[in-house]
Amino acid sequence: MSEGAATRRTWRRLQGYAKPYRGLLGIAALAMLLEAAVSTVIVKLQQPIIDDLLVAKQFNWWLPLAMVVLLFGRGLFGLISDYTMARGGRNVARDLRLQLMDKYLRMPGSRFDHEPVPSMLTRLGTDTEQVAQAAVDSLKVMISNALQIIAMLAVMFWTSWRVSLVLLLLGPVLAWTMGKVGRRYRRLNHEIQQSSAEMLQTADQALHAQQEVKAYGARAAEMGRYCGQTARNVRLALKVEVTRGSLSMFVQTLGALGFAGMLIVAGYEAAAGRLTAGGFSSLLTAMVALVPALRQLTNVQSMLNRGINSADRVFAVLDGPDEIDNGALPLARARGELEFRHVSARYEGQDMPALHDLSFTARPGTVTAIVGRSGSGKSTLIKLIPRFYEPESGVILLDGRPLDDYRLADLRRQIAMVGQQVMLFDGSIAANVAYGEMQEAPAGDIEQAIRNANAMEFVERLPQGVDSAVGERGGRLSGGQRQRLAIARAMLKDAPILILDEATAALDNESERLVQEALDQLMPDRTTLVIAHRLSTIEHADQVLVLDDGRLVEQGTHVELIARDGLYAHLHRMQFREAS
Repeated sequence: MSEGAATRRTWRRLQGYAKPYRGLLGIAALAMLLEAAVSTVIVKLQQPIIDDLLVAKQFNWWLPLAMVVLLFGRGLFGLISDYTMARGGRNVARDLRLQLMDKYLRMPGSRFDHEPVPSMLTRLGTDTEQVAQAAVDSLKVMISNALQIIAMLAVMFWTSWRVSLVLLLLGPVLAWTMGKVGRRYRRLNHEIQQSSAEMLQTADQALHAQQEVKAYGARAAEMGRYCGQTARNVRLALKVEVTRGSLSMFVQTLGALGFAGMLIVAGYEAAAGRLTAGGFSSLLTAMVALVPALRQLTNVQSMLNRGINSADRVFAVLDGPDEIDNGALPLARARGELEFRHVSARYEGQDMPALHDLSFTARPGTVTAIVGRSGSGKSTLIKLIPRFYEPESGVILLDGRPLDDYRLADLRRQIAMVGQQVMLFDGSIAANVAYGEMQEAPAGDIEQAIRNANAMEFVERLPQGVDSAVGERGGRLSGGQRQRLAIARAMLKDAPILILDEATAALDNESERLVQEALDQLMPDRTTLVIAHRLSTIEHADQVLVLDDGRLVEQGTHVELIARDGLYAHLHRMQFREAS
């Protein structure tokens, strides 16, 4: 598909987002039409004002009254068009943001491996705003100025078609130039948007890792990288401004040539008695009014192309695949028996599989510990259970049925997860415990879950208790406190399958003790899978899976694996030496 055809296709699709607001846009178009019509009468009215009041010295009382009414009417119609177009544009931006956010939350986990979150935020923010400008705001500028140009041309041809004919000779040159510049705009704006996303990603990484940046003396390196990206962004922005300014200068120069040609022809027309002083004034006013209208019409090219480029970026996401959810089997509450049969998994773009031919069974009421060196596939294994990722081969069964037989939402209701990095949301403690589908949980149940998670001892000391705000990402709480709230959330969910991803790895001894006591209350009567960093915490697990390079190399109880003196025994000895 050619670039022009692709642009037209994107533009047609973009206009579809404005369809729900066509009533508003219709009112705006009518207001702009009336505004242009009133402008025509105002300019044309200069002819009798000059010819009657100044030349013939005849006073007509209706002329000043008509001018007041017309100027008020033009202002009123301009206000109506501005408001209705702005309302339509902001609604388009809102609809697009909601659709894009919903799409991101429905996309498979692999999407988040390939697109960093700052890039997603750029699409949700800058891109959707520029799309709204292209869909509605630029439409206003185009329609308003096109009507203004038509109105002024109508005045000019009405007053003297011979003088106005000069402008028609300049039209083809202007159209060719705008098409040429438009292609350059599209390329530069696409590069600017990519550059802005890279800048945001670099800043996001450096600011979130500010402690590491300071500790390792990396401030100069991070500033150097950010400086290079901002310099490139400035260069691109200046190229856009030069392009826009050059086009504007060209339009004004062309207008000046047209104006000079019109003056020459107007002189001949006046000498022949076909053009009065009032007629010349109307002609001159219309000509002067044409120039800013043409300038704005050329400037809208930049806005339009930014919007088209942003729309392509947004539509690339909206056209992406959703998570696979073809299951039709309802699931109220599972027993919780999980079975992996010859499961292999591979991350997109990776040559080596993350998991290879993995088989085991985790039964209800038991604890399955998963251990291994870093990069052995532990996290990949647990991400397959809620279907954040799909296996490359093999099958995972829940209560004897493949996971993809169940509806995705029903499957995930059976699983509670507590990870090392706890995600809390800016809100109250109660809202974070009763999160998502649990938000209507009774206050008594929420408080009981907090108490069972050993969290009430610090919650009660907070000024507002369970209604106290946790801050962005739980920043007002310590790591151990956040961890206990995550356990309270899992307790309130009361799911038959519990996944613990190194839940105590980053805690001090006292916090680990409190968290471990809370976990001891949470784990019974569930199918529990534990990724263990400290092997001392899983010595009483019903079975231990030892992974190495994505393969299950050992399986058994702690005692059995120690007696076998294999990889597990080696890892256990290494930790014992470190602890001593």
